[in-house]
Amino acid sequence: MKTLAPADLKVIKNWMYRNARPLDLARWKFHFEAGGVEAVLEALAAYQNEDGGFGHALEADAWNPHSSPIQTATAVERLLEVHFQDNSHPAVQGILKYLDSGAEMDGNTWMNVVASFNDYPHAPWWHTTSSSTARSIFNPTAILAGFILRFADRDSRLYERGLGIAKELEELFLQDPHIEMHPLLCVVKLLECIGEAGVREQFAYTELNAAAGKRITELLERNASDWSGYSCKPSFFIKTRESLGFTDNAVLLKKELDYTLDIRNQEGVWDLTWSWDGFEQAFAISENWWKASIVIEKLLFLRAFGRLG
Repeated sequence: MKTLAPADLKVIKNWMYRNARPLDLARWKFHFEAGGVEAVLEALAAYQNEDGGFGHALEADAWNPHSSPIQTATAVERLLEVHFQDNSHPAVQGILKYLDSGAEMDGNTWMNVVASFNDYPHAPWWHTTSSSTARSIFNPTAILAGFILRFADRDSRLYERGLGIAKELEELFLQDPHIEMHPLLCVVKLLECIGEAGVREQFAYTELNAAAGKRITELLERNASDWSGYSCKPSFFIKTRESLGFTDNAVLLKKELDYTLDIRNQEGVWDLTWSWDGFEQAFAISENWWKASIVIEKLLFLRAFGRLG
C-alpha cells in the first residue's frame, strides 16, 4: 500500500511555512502539530467585517473585500472544520448578526454571487454574468442555514427563519436530488449541522442522507484519467470512513488515494485543477493560497485512510 513518507511530509511542511497564509498555517498547525483552535480564530478574524460577514478573498477566487454570503459560508466551513463549539465567540456572533440582517438575500436564499464581485479580481465563475453550475439556491444557503441551526439561540427570530429555510431546502432536495456537486456538498454540510444541532427529528433525516448518498455515487467520476480537470473525485465528499458514500465507493476511493500520492508536483505539493481567465497577477497569488488549502485537504484525506507513513 502506497503511503506518504515522513521525509515527503517534511518537504510539504516546509512549503507550507514558506507559502501559506496565516490562516492556513494556523489550520496546518491545528491538524498536524497539535496547534490551538484560538490561532485559527485569530487568523480568521482578519477577514471579518464590521457587519459580521466575511470578505477580503477568504474564498481565494474572489478578492472582494466586502461581506458576501459565499465568503461568509467559507468562514463557516473553517469553524466547522475545527469543531468549534463556542456560540458566544465574537466570530460566531458576528456571522449571526450578518445573517440576521438579511443582507444579500433574495427571498429565503442567500445570493451566490453579488454585484461587488465584479469590481475586484475574481475567477470567471464569480462574475455576475456567469452561468456556473454552482449557481444554486443550495450554495451557500444550505451551509448558512445549517450554521444558524447549530449556533443561533433557539428562541431567536433568526433560528426560526433558519429552520424554515432548512425545511424549504429539504423539500426541494427530496423532490429533485439531481443537483451538481457543489450544491450537493452544501446539502451534506447542512445535514452535518442538523446532526450536531440535535434536531434530526425535525427533518426526514434518514431519507435525506439516503438521497444524498445515492446522488454522491451518481456524480463521482470513475475514470481516473479525467481527474486532472474539473471533475467529481471521491474525496470531494468522502473525507472519512463515516462519510456518506464511503461504503458504496470504497474501491474507487482506494484508487484516488493512490492517485493523490502519485500526482505531487516538483515542489512536493499539489497543483490546482483550475485557472482564471484574466487577472493573471492576482491569480498567481491566489494559486499559492489555494495550494496551501489543498495541501491540508489532501493530507487530511490521506491520514483518514492510513496513508501517512
